[in-house]
Amino acid sequence: MSDLTMRQLFRSLHARMLALSVVATLIALLVAGWAIAGVLERFVIEGLDRRLDSEVSLLASAVDADGSIDRTRLQQNLGALEGAGGWRWRIVAPGQTLQSSDFPRLDPGPPRPPAPLDSAGAGGPRPPAVDDERLQPLEGISEDGVRVHARELTIETRRGPVTLTAAAPRAVVSRPIREALMPLLLTLLVLGVVLGAAALLQLRVGLRPVRQLRDQVAAIRSGGRSRVDEGQPTELRPLAIELNQLAEENRAALAAARQSAANLAHSLKTPVSALAIQLIDFPELAAQVSRIDTTIRHHLARARSQAVNRRISTPLAPAIDDLVTAIRGIHADRELEIVTDIPGNPAVAVDPQDLDELIGNLLDNAARHATSRVSLFARPGIDGTRRVAIGIADDGPGIAEHERLRATQPGTRLDERGDGHGFGLSIVSEIAALYGATVEMREAEGGGLLVVLTLPRSEVEGDV
Repeated sequence: MSDLTMRQLFRSLHARMLALSVVATLIALLVAGWAIAGVLERFVIEGLDRRLDSEVSLLASAVDADGSIDRTRLQQNLGALEGAGGWRWRIVAPGQTLQSSDFPRLDPGPPRPPAPLDSAGAGGPRPPAVDDERLQPLEGISEDGVRVHARELTIETRRGPVTLTAAAPRAVVSRPIREALMPLLLTLLVLGVVLGAAALLQLRVGLRPVRQLRDQVAAIRSGGRSRVDEGQPTELRPLAIELNQLAEENRAALAAARQSAANLAHSLKTPVSALAIQLIDFPELAAQVSRIDTTIRHHLARARSQAVNRRISTPLAPAIDDLVTAIRGIHADRELEIVTDIPGNPAVAVDPQDLDELIGNLLDNAARHATSRVSLFARPGIDGTRRVAIGIADDGPGIAEHERLRATQPGTRLDERGDGHGFGLSIVSEIAALYGATVEMREAEGGGLLVVLTLPRSEVEGDV
């Protein structure tokens, strides 16, 4: 694995905590295995020492107080001394040495004080006890290269010291340790797997609030919610509170910027538009006013685009119902039918005020030019559920295809009848551009104009 991949991997808290847990578990299992193996070896050696001490006692029972060896008694004990293969013995007395045929070479240990005679001074030495401190452990190797473990005792007789040694193959220690270590290692392996699974579960459960907080922040960005839940674990609650405060400050700043842009727009656009109409007979002055109007619109569009809340969510049906009610009231003196077809309750990522201005201008424009009927419908966009297409059609004279582009230019009126200054469709185009929306004019079925406004769909509930 490359250094770059490792750095990217350990940027994850999950990976860091998992790696730390794995390392800690491995170290704990190794220490536990080493400690258990050490304890097991000590117990096995202690058991072996007790057996060797018993054999030393048997050897001592064949030594008389004068240092001579009772061969008859020794012969009787040889069956017990050499009953198992590899077990060896040796008696070193003054003037003679008796031992197994292949007694191993032993490393001499530090000298120990000899065991005293019994209190009567005859009948042999006192038999050594298992825990007698005078018994000395030794290590060695046989002629065929087998390691051995031995116990040695020196007793004092009237003729001098007698050394008694009993030895056993080291395999007597290693064999039971190996046999015990196999299930022990399997147990430690299973324990390691269980601990690893527990660590993964702990990380998944422990980091779940972090993932939920991440999803809630993403929902705020997409407009699905306005705040994160503050009922977080103790460590995350301050972060949740700070995020909510930040979101609230952003909303306040955005609202202030939008209001400033709207105020400036209303303060400048109407006087400039009126001046342009009054100077229509003075081409040079009208051109200068047009340049002023273009500059104002350009900079207002830039300021407003920076203040657009792209995470807003506005249900479509209630907003359109209110607008239809208002348009019917404005044109109450006419027998005008306005029908809507909005399946479900789709929500669009458009500010409510901007949505009112978009749909309101199109509805008012359609109502002013309609003969008797205006229809509005909403459908999914051509890219599925990511957009909502809103169509507004009238049964009026419509707009010729070559005139449709000019109809969106500021101050352009293709129909001089009635009120209006020719800014309705241009305003719709400008606001739509801020949200990445599109405005398309077509010929309606049966004549008239069909305007299709395609808006970005919000992530909240509701389908079209």
